[in-house]
Amino acid sequence: MTTTTKDPGVMNPASQAASISGIFEEFTPGTSFRLVLNKVLSLLCIALALATFVPLFSIIYLLVIKGWKHLGIATFTQLPPAPGMAGGGIGNAIVGTGILVAIAMVMAAPLGIFAAIYISEYSKYSKLANAVRFTAKLLTGLPSIICGVFAYAMVVVTTGKFSAVAGGVALAVLSLPTILLTSEQALLNVPKTFREASQGLGATTFQTIWKVVLPEAFPAMMTGMMLAIARAAGETAPVLFTSLFNSYWSKSIMQPTASLSVLIYNFSSVPYPNMVELAWTASLVLVIIVTITNVLSQLAFSRK
Repeated sequence: MTTTTKDPGVMNPASQAASISGIFEEFTPGTSFRLVLNKVLSLLCIALALATFVPLFSIIYLLVIKGWKHLGIATFTQLPPAPGMAGGGIGNAIVGTGILVAIAMVMAAPLGIFAAIYISEYSKYSKLANAVRFTAKLLTGLPSIICGVFAYAMVVVTTGKFSAVAGGVALAVLSLPTILLTSEQALLNVPKTFREASQGLGATTFQTIWKVVLPEAFPAMMTGMMLAIARAAGETAPVLFTSLFNSYWSKSIMQPTASLSVLIYNFSSVPYPNMVELAWTASLVLVIIVTITNVLSQLAFSRK
């Protein structure tokens, strides 16, 4: 009996035919159409993503061109000018915006974070937790002017005067759902194995949350906090109803307080060029403040 040895480098006819047919299958009309369609849709998605930058950069460009003229030391240290007068600044509005946002965060941040801890760690599927989530989602779509009317009725009418506290209450109502929902999501993103490992070592639920869960979720929670601060700093309607405006430096949180958003609203509609230019400058300063706050928070709280 004679045995024939096959050369490993030579492919038999059946394998060679299967290989050739496989190559041609990759270029069937249906497959080539799908590849072309995939590339066209990918390019379309990229083009639409780039198109979203057009309004952003156009707004920034307009703010820089219109607001750069008055940007200087006097802008941050002087008071707004009287109608028809030259010069002036927006120093009191910058300080007032910081006061309003600080009051709002002092009220909203602890309540939102503690509520998020409860509904995500202690009572995730209870009726109360579902009601809190549903209410928070409803509040995210609530018009800001409604929050202003609520704070006006609760604080301004009760105390008998407009004040920074009333403005802080209105902004706290607006910020609370954002802080609560983002904090809950940050806590839920912490792996379950972290909790199991901690409890397996004998830690209580409170110790696990305080020592393990919160440190891991803290960067994401701070991102949600910055989103709430950015929204609160740019709101106008709630502040109009509550803290009103003040052309001088604020000496108490129980008196009317200036803010950048209200200054922009007031100065943009007057027939005095100097005040209109200050409104553009205030808009630019507000955008810079929000941008710097977000960038610094990301650098400070992002994990390496």
